[in-house]
Amino acid sequence: MQRGRARDGHRGSVFRARSVLRGVVCLWLLMWLMPARAEVAPPQAWNTYDIAAQELSSALDAFSRSSGMAVLVDRQLTRGRRSIGVQGRLTATQALNTLLVGTGLMARYARADAFTLQVAQVAPVPLPPGAAASGSSQVGSSYALAIQSAIERRLCASPLTRPGGYRALLQVWIGRDGAVQHSRLVTSSGNDQRDAALVDSVQHLRIERSPPSSLRQPVTLLLVPDSSGKRMECTQQQGALGA
Repeated sequence: MQRGRARDGHRGSVFRARSVLRGVVCLWLLMWLMPARAEVAPPQAWNTYDIAAQELSSALDAFSRSSGMAVLVDRQLTRGRRSIGVQGRLTATQALNTLLVGTGLMARYARADAFTLQVAQVAPVPLPPGAAASGSSQVGSSYALAIQSAIERRLCASPLTRPGGYRALLQVWIGRDGAVQHSRLVTSSGNDQRDAALVDSVQHLRIERSPPSSLRQPVTLLLVPDSSGKRMECTQQQGALGA
């Protein structure tokens, strides 16, 4: 009786081992087959994209179908994020970079034909000649006013983005040279065209001085309508701030 149980236990162990091996083999085959997709549309191959503004997860699916690239990303990371869309004849790299503008995410390539996403990080850049890193004393109202002034000049330059008639929440990542490296549209203004214009307006924005070393990233910008009494003021003297 004990010998029969031993044989049954042995068969169970062999069965479990074979199941694990089959899973490993399937996983290995999947990993081996995936690189073949790079031959369909490598990152530098030109392709025509027509991806409308939509939820980022579905936009990535459309991009994957158009480019042939594999998207390896946790859906939790894309939840609540929107893409402004991609149109035109572009390389896969150009299309992906455009797709991620305003999402607060950046691509990290696992292979030539596969990428994953991560939360945007400020890339190290050299300070402009003669500029020095600011201390924590400017984290308060002084640097906040510099950011507000730059944002006001850029948004007030276009009737579409002029503050006062809509509400939106933006986040920006500012480099040591004062240039906005990444942005995220956290809440929509309610108009896809305006959303795209808002994202584009801050994409190459440059603050007039370097941020304090202790500045917490990203910086959150709340744009509110006239009725709140806290909106930005556009004046005749204010114009677009050059990148």
